[in-house]
Amino acid sequence: MSTRPHAFIAMPFGRKPGPAGVDIDFNRIYKELLVPAIEAAGLSPFRADQELNAGSILQDMFQQLLVADLVVADLTIPNPNVWYELGVRHALRSRGVVLMFAGKSPSAFDLYTDRKLRYSLLGDGPDPARLEHDRKALTDMVRGTMASWHERKISPVYYHLPNLQEPDWKSLRHAGGVKELWDQHDRWLAKLEVARENQCLGDLLVLADEGPVAAFRGEAWICAGITLRKSGQFALALEYLQKGLKLEPGHLAARRELGLCMQRLASKNESGFSTFQARQHYITVLADHPKDAETMALCGRLDKDAWVAAWRRSGASVEQQRIDAAYEDALLRSAIGSYERAYRSDPSHYFSGINALTLMHLAAHLGVQGAGDEHRRAVMAGAVRFAAENEADPKQRYWALASLGDLEVLAGTPESVTSAYKEALAVQGTDWFAVNSSRDQLKLLADLGFRPQAVNAGLAVLDRKFGQMERTAAWQPRQVLLFSGHMMDAPGRVTPRFPPSAEPLAAKAIADALDALGADSNDLALCQAAAGGDLLFLEACQQRSVNCQVMLPFPEPEFIQRSVRPSSGGQRWVDRFTAAVSHGNTTVKVMPVELGELPAGGDPFERANLWLLYTALALGVQKVRFITLWNGGGGDGPGGTAHMLREVERHTGRVVRLDTRDLFKKALPQQAQ
Repeated sequence: MSTRPHAFIAMPFGRKPGPAGVDIDFNRIYKELLVPAIEAAGLSPFRADQELNAGSILQDMFQQLLVADLVVADLTIPNPNVWYELGVRHALRSRGVVLMFAGKSPSAFDLYTDRKLRYSLLGDGPDPARLEHDRKALTDMVRGTMASWHERKISPVYYHLPNLQEPDWKSLRHAGGVKELWDQHDRWLAKLEVARENQCLGDLLVLADEGPVAAFRGEAWICAGITLRKSGQFALALEYLQKGLKLEPGHLAARRELGLCMQRLASKNESGFSTFQARQHYITVLADHPKDAETMALCGRLDKDAWVAAWRRSGASVEQQRIDAAYEDALLRSAIGSYERAYRSDPSHYFSGINALTLMHLAAHLGVQGAGDEHRRAVMAGAVRFAAENEADPKQRYWALASLGDLEVLAGTPESVTSAYKEALAVQGTDWFAVNSSRDQLKLLADLGFRPQAVNAGLAVLDRKFGQMERTAAWQPRQVLLFSGHMMDAPGRVTPRFPPSAEPLAAKAIADALDALGADSNDLALCQAAAGGDLLFLEACQQRSVNCQVMLPFPEPEFIQRSVRPSSGGQRWVDRFTAAVSHGNTTVKVMPVELGELPAGGDPFERANLWLLYTALALGVQKVRFITLWNGGGGDGPGGTAHMLREVERHTGRVVRLDTRDLFKKALPQQAQ
């Protein structure tokens, strides 16, 4: 199955009597009209008669109608199977249907006002004189339907029953037998999990794009967004969460995460977001989920950040910050109120409870009135402890134990604080984001001189763990130097593009570009290692002690035969390739090993381009510097430099273009310039 969006075709099979008494060959309609038009729209068509698995065809058909990105229904004749399949789709999904017909328009009442595409017949198949026109019209309609996915509900069922919710496709996967689609989903999901667990974010982003159908991809993009957020890549996380929400607009966790990214970007003054926008986003979420404690707590975080920003200043003494923090008592009470409302809406949500309680203790420490008396604090402390001690979700165990540590900071001894945080940090899988969040909370208390012995005891435990994590964390580059460029011309190339005589010019241009960027051992270079631009770039980076990662679309022997040996001076390039990939500061990754087999319908070079790009972006969009050795034209096939440049420019404008038309004027014949 292709990684492209998936279109299920509901239509008659074989030859059937048509409305004019002439038999219609619907297989011709499928092959000559539907397949080319749907593929031109960027989707992969599929018909129920293509399902070769044993078992009930109804089970497979129901699953396809549930998870397909689009259903295209041919209503030319009153075929009961087609109408039944259309009805099932309307019942299962609110959107994603294209209707088409030849001859007289179907008069079914429920679909009478729906837009339909008329195509032309001649004899038993498509009219050759109108075929190109009909293909284009269908392509345009498919693209328009996909682009306007959330503008209105196409299904009359969901349109007339506006509160009806679509079924959860994951919960229905076992409604039938084992199917190829779900087997493929499980294999793909396993690769996703490996990439996420290993923090190979570039791999994760490529795999997220390769979900068999949109229902899978939406969930994967959201997973990728959450993982990126936890790694501190808030801008890229925002992009992936938005992609996921286009397919899963009601996904509550993704909507919360989106607001959190907006909030973090606003605090860093990045991407043009403001805390007002984040607050408005949370208000929108709460309008749909008025009792959601997590979203309420995120609003509380906004209020808390506003209070902290009002008094925290670099270089200010603890005493001065205490005075300023007490002066901003209105903001402090507002933050306490937000967290307390969240906790009262869900007493099991100890995260909001411990935040409300901590701020109440700070208010008492600062002498702020009306922010919670001793009895109120004692009651809330007992409730928070009970909720945290009864956390049943293993994924939340760190937060539960960290909350118990926070309680000890508020009222315990340095010894009890140390013991509690050590218990929390012993939880397997605790990530940097979690430890840093706990540490930031204690640093806030330290800034205001709150219970210094207890706070310092907690900080000592967290700082020790933080230091361990930093020592074992993957090295982070200052710059990520990404390269794509022309291969060296093969012998006998008709129109020269990168002849051997131009090699010194290209090598100097690449070296100059790296020197202008100050490339050195603090940086990471990412490239393939094809003969020509790639190897020249790799060699120049190695000469400057840049850390290099070669990412090959094929195993080495196949890559050499396809992208190294065919160039002019083939064996010389093979020797240079062998030396470059064996260099001490260079690692090699092979795409099929890291990502699994290429999905059907995919192109290995385009996949490799995305793998390179996503690996670079996941290290920090602001770090990426793309160097391209290019003549401004199209490549010899998919996945060339033009493709990489388009993808890079969608994310960052930091591009160094080395235009071979200018560089190679003396090396290229006049007609090739």
